[in-house]
Amino acid sequence: MINQQTKRPTALTRRALLVNGAAVATLAAFGSQIAVVDAGAQALVSNDIRPFRVNVSAETLDDLYRRLGATRWPDAETVDDRSQGVQLSKLQVLVRYWETDYDWRRAEQKLNSLPQFLTEIDGVDIHFIHVRSPHADAMPLIMTHGWPGSMFELLKVIEPLTDPTAHGGSAQDAFHLVLPSIPGFGFSEKPEGTGWNPDRIAQAWDVLMKRIGYSQYASQGGDWGAIISDSMGRQAPKGLLGIHVNRIERSTTIPPEVGKALKNGDPAPDNLNEEERMVFNEAREFLSKGFGYAAIMGTRPQTIGYSLADSPVGLAAWFYDKLADWVFTRGDPESAFTRDEILDNITLYWLTNTGPSSSRIYWENAASPAMPGIISVPVAVTIFPGEVYRPPEHWAERAYPNLIYYNKVDKGGHFAAWEEPELFSAEVRAAFKSLR
Repeated sequence: MINQQTKRPTALTRRALLVNGAAVATLAAFGSQIAVVDAGAQALVSNDIRPFRVNVSAETLDDLYRRLGATRWPDAETVDDRSQGVQLSKLQVLVRYWETDYDWRRAEQKLNSLPQFLTEIDGVDIHFIHVRSPHADAMPLIMTHGWPGSMFELLKVIEPLTDPTAHGGSAQDAFHLVLPSIPGFGFSEKPEGTGWNPDRIAQAWDVLMKRIGYSQYASQGGDWGAIISDSMGRQAPKGLLGIHVNRIERSTTIPPEVGKALKNGDPAPDNLNEEERMVFNEAREFLSKGFGYAAIMGTRPQTIGYSLADSPVGLAAWFYDKLADWVFTRGDPESAFTRDEILDNITLYWLTNTGPSSSRIYWENAASPAMPGIISVPVAVTIFPGEVYRPPEHWAERAYPNLIYYNKVDKGGHFAAWEEPELFSAEVRAAFKSLR
């Protein structure tokens, strides 16, 4: 298919899966949300930014259901807990629902009710959602998902952040939101070469915000979104007001003697207090028993990619394992999300065949670590109790010398915006209040 606005092949037709709806999208349907970003700014819909709609073919969905029905299951685990991985009985229940009751079209409608766009940056088409607040003085905010998440993990916070007066906030708390998909994830194009590490993505996000028309903005993220926000903070492009993260990088915050003990398998240093010792023990547990997924994708993303591309159940198990590990309700993601919510995210990866391409961000990050430098911009941090790593404030200050906000909350896990959208939104409002 050729995009009639740009006369060039669209990213999603190259995938032979999805149809760019630019030819049928009507700008009136989105009203003022996509008219003009601010006074004197360029129109959001232009030759550089094209409207987008999701439209998966019936044949593609039929192929998914055929594969689900033909699954060859492994034997059950030989233990009565999760120590060997995803339990057979749990995954079979989810997959049966996926095959017989789940409706992807509802997920499509959810996405297509929002203003979606594509724009090419550095040779790669970037997909993003852009929702303007009804409050004209709202702060522009780019929010980035992680792995194994997607734009779906952020949808619940769109209304509380763009229209805070309807969710316990004030007009002064409002944000204009830009939610991009990381290259190789979701509907963003898959890079054909190497080099798309967090630093390069951070540079692309600055281009994106300024192309839309936002000369000043803030950044927020968890998981890879936090790493990308950190990179933006180090680069400190003109107009970046500050960042908020709900996931902290170990390597930049753990004191040297603690990191050395973890690396060498030594006991915790004697000078650690009770909180620091708990963080040390949790880090050791994660690095010894919960880090295998990252080691595989950081060294052999292509190898695991064959399974993720060929088997929807293999893809589901790979993702479900981390959902179970990282939600606040440890081991029980169904207590944090509905089955439909879990499957919206997994099905997105399946339909776009981005299980393999999304894995490569681990390899890219290992091959080309983040540029050194101090994060001098204002930084806000929220620690959710179900997060894998929860450093004390004085450890966080090692990476963030300009730490303007640090708060620990009482519920929510790694997927904070998805698990606790109202609490997460309140934290984002508080984080940036002093920067308005």
